Amino acid sequence: MITFITSAISIGMVFLYGCVGEILTEKAGHLNLGIPGIMCMGTAGGCLFISWYMNSVTISNTFFLWLFLVLVAILGAALFGALGGLIYSFLTVTLKSNQNITGLALTIFGAGFGQFIMDQYVNRIKFSQASVLIKSSLPFADNLGWFGEIFLSHGIFVYLAIAIAIVAAVLLKKTAVGLNLRAVGENPATADAEGINVTKYKYGAILTGSAIAGLGGVYYIMDYIGGSWENSSTIEGLGWLAIALVIFTMWKPDLSIIGSIIFGALYIASNYIIGISFAQMKLLKLLPYVITVIVLIVTSIIGKKETQPPASLGVNYFREDR
Repeated sequence: MITFITSAISIGMVFLYGCVGEILTEKAGHLNLGIPGIMCMGTAGGCLFISWYMNSVTISNTFFLWLFLVLVAILGAALFGALGGLIYSFLTVTLKSNQNITGLALTIFGAGFGQFIMDQYVNRIKFSQASVLIKSSLPFADNLGWFGEIFLSHGIFVYLAIAIAIVAAVLLKKTAVGLNLRAVGENPATADAEGINVTKYKYGAILTGSAIAGLGGVYYIMDYIGGSWENSSTIEGLGWLAIALVIFTMWKPDLSIIGSIIFGALYIASNYIIGISFAQMKLLKLLPYVITVIVLIVTSIIGKKETQPPASLGVNYFREDR
C-alpha cells in the first residue's frame, strides 16, 4: 500500500502540471486542447537543455551539479512549452482561429516536434545519471519510515508541482491579477470596458499555463521513468488525462493536487491487482475518464456558479462587437 500511494503521487504530478497549466489557460476563456502536444514540446526542450548541460558540465560538487541541472531542465521545458503556447495564442487570440481545431492541430504538431528534437538533437548518453540526480529524495526521508517514503522520497519536481498549484490558487482567488483574469474569462467585453487589457491577459495566461504544462513532460521522462525515451508516446495520453482533471477538479488549482493523486491511483491501479486480464487492465485505465464524465454530469445538474467553467470558454473575443 505504501508503494502504491507513493507511485500514485509520482505519476499524479504529471497530471498536475498539465492540469494547472490548462486551468490558467481556461480561466482566460481559452480551451487549449493542445496541452498534450505542449507537454511533448516541454519534454523535448527540457531534455535538450539537459543534454547540452550534461555533455559540457565540469562541476564536481554534487549539490551544484544537481541545482544547475534542475534549473536547466525547468528553463528548457518552460521555454519550449511557452513556445507551443505562443503558437496557440497567436492563432486563437490574434487571428481568432477556432480554439478546438487549433488545439488538436497543436497536439499533433507538438508530438511530432518533440520526437524530431529528441531523435535529431538530443544526446541521451548521460540521461540515466541526470535522472538519478533529478529524482534524488530528501536525505532524511529514509529515517522517517512510511511517512518519509510516501511524502518525502520524491524528487524536487514533485514539490515544485504542488507549490505551483498552491501559488496558482492564491493568484486566482486573492490577487487583483487573478480577479482580472477571471473577469476576462467570464466576460471579456465587460473586462475591456473596465480598462483591462484583454489581449495581454489572454497571452499571459496561455503562455504561463503552457510553460507549466511543459514541465510535466520533462518530469515524466527524467523522474518518473528514469531518463528513458522508450515510453515517450505515453506523454500525449497523460496530457489528455490532465485536461480531464481540469473538469474533475472544477477549475480549482488547489483541489487539483488531491485530484491528481486520485487520478494517479486510478491510472496505476491495474498494476497492483493480481489475476486480471489485459482487457480488464485497459478498462481500469479508463476509470479517470468515467469519473470525469460523472463529475461533469453532477456539476451540470447542480448548476452552481463555482462548479462551472468560465462563461466565455472557447469563444473568441472580437473587440469590434463590444
